[in-house]
Amino acid sequence: MSKIMTQCIGCGTCCKKGGPCFHLEDKMLIEKGIILSKYLYTIRESELFYDNIRECIFPAVSDIIKIKGQKESWTCIFFNEKENECTIYDNRPLECRALKCWDTREIKKIYSKNRLTRKDLLSNIEGLWDLVENHQKRCSYEKLNLFIDILKKDKKNEALKGTLDIIEYDAQIRELVVQKGGLDPEMTDFIFGRPITETIRIYGFKIKKQGDNYQLIPIS
Repeated sequence: MSKIMTQCIGCGTCCKKGGPCFHLEDKMLIEKGIILSKYLYTIRESELFYDNIRECIFPAVSDIIKIKGQKESWTCIFFNEKENECTIYDNRPLECRALKCWDTREIKKIYSKNRLTRKDLLSNIEGLWDLVENHQKRCSYEKLNLFIDILKKDKKNEALKGTLDIIEYDAQIRELVVQKGGLDPEMTDFIFGRPITETIRIYGFKIKKQGDNYQLIPIS
């Protein structure tokens, strides 16, 4: 008979499945620089993402701020695989504290409540928040979802142009704030969310760039 787990054995499995979502209770960790924003990324409102609790792909109802993975993996950037330990354990976010793989009741209670958003962290930064709001308006996933649905049905030219316009602006604003504003390139995934050139793959498309032009190509 297998032994019933009642405490963490430090296997690191949860850390290898992706970083946590941030909640209002975690705000001070970012504001005090304990967790730097360059290690974060944002899943934006209406963006499709894999919901760990529902275990399916679902559109986000608001911003979801998460810790980045290591290189091409989901493993939390703060997880030391060699030592099999969390490098920010004493300052780990709320979800990490609540998660017990043998009893998920606590994490389920807090999972979708009091989520921290970019507005909570950036709205007082003059100029930057205006850029974020303008980007959200021009590159909203609600608009992108609509265009993609049309493209999958009858490939209307207007929907294709709308999709490519979103992709182009999303790429340009990232380049602009880095080159002209001196922003750390690693912070763009937090400020503007993940690049649409990457997230478009969840819709069954990939991007090819030739010169200054983008092409939308179905993934076979």
